[in-house]
Amino acid sequence: MKMTGNTILITGGTSGIGLGLALRLHEAGNKVIVAGRRKELLDDITAEHPGIDALVLDVADPDSIARAHETVAASHPGLNVLVNNAGIMRLENLLDPTGLPVAEDHVTTNLLGTIRMTYAFLPLLVGKDDAVIMNVTSALAFVPFPRTPTYSATKAALHSFSESLRIQLAGADADVQVIEVAPPGVRTALMGQEDNDHAMPLDDFLTETLGLLRDKPDAKEIVVESARFIRDAVATGSYDDVLAMIASS
Repeated sequence: MKMTGNTILITGGTSGIGLGLALRLHEAGNKVIVAGRRKELLDDITAEHPGIDALVLDVADPDSIARAHETVAASHPGLNVLVNNAGIMRLENLLDPTGLPVAEDHVTTNLLGTIRMTYAFLPLLVGKDDAVIMNVTSALAFVPFPRTPTYSATKAALHSFSESLRIQLAGADADVQVIEVAPPGVRTALMGQEDNDHAMPLDDFLTETLGLLRDKPDAKEIVVESARFIRDAVATGSYDDVLAMIASS
């Protein structure tokens, strides 16, 4: 991925990792469109950061995605990068029947949202120079957090989806790079981790992630050092120990 001169759409762009990426990429000389459900937050971002554009989008709603596709195709025909970042993470008790809607919400937002966004926006990217789809998954795609079972499962599914997408695009000579970013726990509002000493500070995560993207422009996966032991747990033979550690946290 080139680091400047892109037109980038970022879902889940009103807070946390999404907003952090939006601001850093805007400062690096990219045209950035932040997408999110709450218009008031989008208005605040565009007022505070002139040059960033905003798009009302709910990735859990297929009609909202279709409207967003039409809007972006008309307003930003140079779009060449899609960052699928929107997602939710909630605790879930598999022994409690009331947990089923929580599980369904994870699948609708985290998994179907990314798949639908990819189907909708990929035709806009094919044929563009330096085209990229970036899927933000999680280190928990590789070793789950048992207290968030469907969240972890959706991220594992997105890892698999990203792998297949990359192969299909290469086989079709579509020339669209697929990058998976697999963060560790980061100090954001997701799961109320803003003050969690065990989570990575957001600025540190952004700096390391963007540094890896800059240094490895052809990368398939971006995994910061603090997430590497989870990502590589199977390969290193430490999976059971890492799972037990995560389960006890």
